[in-house]
Amino acid sequence: MSTLAPLAPWQARAYAHLVSIHDAGRLGHGVLFAGAAGLGKRLVAERLAQRVLCREPVGDDPCGHCRSCQLFAAGTHADYGLVSFILNKEGTRLRTEIVIEQIRELGERFALTPQYGGAQVAVLDPADAINHAASNALLKTLEEPHPGRYLWLVTAHPARLSATIRSRCQRVEFRLPPRDEAMAWLTAQGHKPAAAEEALAAARGHPGLADQWLKGEGLALRRQVAADLDKLERGTAGALATAQAWVADEYAELRLRHAADLALERAAGLTDAGRTRSLAAWFDAANRTRDLLRTTVRADLAVTELLLAWRGDAPVARGGRA
Repeated sequence: MSTLAPLAPWQARAYAHLVSIHDAGRLGHGVLFAGAAGLGKRLVAERLAQRVLCREPVGDDPCGHCRSCQLFAAGTHADYGLVSFILNKEGTRLRTEIVIEQIRELGERFALTPQYGGAQVAVLDPADAINHAASNALLKTLEEPHPGRYLWLVTAHPARLSATIRSRCQRVEFRLPPRDEAMAWLTAQGHKPAAAEEALAAARGHPGLADQWLKGEGLALRRQVAADLDKLERGTAGALATAQAWVADEYAELRLRHAADLALERAAGLTDAGRTRSLAAWFDAANRTRDLLRTTVRADLAVTELLLAWRGDAPVARGGRA
């Protein structure tokens, strides 16, 4: 009996479709799993890999008890590989891109006979992180498929992949589910309906993101950001002190995301065209500032300038900074 964790409804639909085309012999060598981050693309890819490698599948599911399933669950299946970020040459941190050596190693592995007599599967996640040289090597692997070898690309940014790579893959699109379905899933995760409603609205209908925020600090941070923006507008809080608080921990980028979304939310309810344009410009500036946090810029100064613009003490810049 399989003890696999249940898939969310939108994941189950994608999985069932992929199993059906695999069993019909129509699953291509390359498959592109595309859609917003947090919708479970990699989970579906891994479940499908276990099903493809399973020796005794039960309907659409892997059996969970054969030798192949045991190895897969232990993370030691010789015919399955995950290609993602690896340590740099110094071994001090993870790389920020997938490099050509990883793709060459993958090609060499695909050239070998599967150790367990079935298929071989590799998942690239995030596929859009491959650099130019790795992209060219990947294209060669896609263009020279070996029977029974499957290469699955997982990405939230398919447009960053070359058009040629995308054209060599079957595409499976992960879309946001209907609101009712998302709410039912969130409450099934144990979230109270009112909180789930608030989080789902804040996440613009993304149930995975809403679930993440409800389980962590995300929703509480959004409420705090909204309160901080109100205080700035009323003049009861200072821009510098607020900025320093916003960048004092690992949630600075999330705070700016919430701030940008709150500006957009406010703009949607206005009839004043000038204020709407101002908020739209501030939304863009907040996202630019969020990008700046990944550079060597002084985070507190960049955020202070943004918050001064919110309060109206400084204009919203059109260049690289707020």
